[in-house]
Amino acid sequence: MTTLLSAFQESTEVAVKESISLIDLLMKGGYMVVPLALLLVAAIYIFFERIFTLKAAAKVPNNFNEQVRQLIERGDLNGARNFCAQIKSPLARMVEKGISRIGSPLKTIEASIENVGKVEIYRLEKNLSLLATIAGAAPMIGFLGTVTGMIQAFIAIAQEEGQVSPKMLSSGIYEAMITTAVGLFIGIVAYLAYNYLVTRVSKLVHRMEYTSVDFIDLLQEPQNVR
Repeated sequence: MTTLLSAFQESTEVAVKESISLIDLLMKGGYMVVPLALLLVAAIYIFFERIFTLKAAAKVPNNFNEQVRQLIERGDLNGARNFCAQIKSPLARMVEKGISRIGSPLKTIEASIENVGKVEIYRLEKNLSLLATIAGAAPMIGFLGTVTGMIQAFIAIAQEEGQVSPKMLSSGIYEAMITTAVGLFIGIVAYLAYNYLVTRVSKLVHRMEYTSVDFIDLLQEPQNVR
C-alpha cells in the first residue's frame, strides 16, 4: 500500500513539473502568435466600441413618435426640431431633417430623410467589415503558422543524427499546432461577435425605417401639411 502511495505521489510530482502554463504554451507557438494576438485585441476593441455606439444610438424615448406628432399637429415646428436635436440618436436626426424640410414637396422630404438614413447606417456599420475580415483571416494565419512550424520541425528532425526520439517529434508537432488552435479560437470569437453586431444593427435599421414611414404618414394627413 505504501509503495503504491509513493508511486502515485511521484507520478503526480512529475506531472506537475511537466505541466505547461497557458502563457508558456502560447510562447511556444512562434512569431505567428504575435499577429494573432493583435487581431484578438482589435476584435475585442471593435466589439465593445460598437456595442457602446449601438446602445447609445438606440436610446430613444418610448413616446418619441407621439411627442413629435403632437408638436407638429400644434404647428410648433421649432419645438419639434429642438426636441429631436436633444436626442442623440439616428432616428431623431432623420426626423429632425424631415421637419426642417416641411413645406417642400413630399418627395423632397422623403429624399432628405433617406440621405440622412444612409449616412447613419454607414456610421452604425463602421468597422463591421474589419471584424468580418478578422474572423476569416485569423484561422488562415494560424494555419500558416502551423505549416511553417511543421517545416521547421521536420528540418530539425532531418538534421538529427541517429534515431529521432518520440519526445522531440511530438513536441515539434504540438508546438506547430498551437497557432492553428489560437487562430481558430480568434476566428470563432470574431465571427460570433460580427453576427451579434449585425443583428443589433439590423434591428436598429428596421426601427429607423418604421420611424421614417410613420413621420411621412404624419405629413400626409391633410391637417398636418403646412
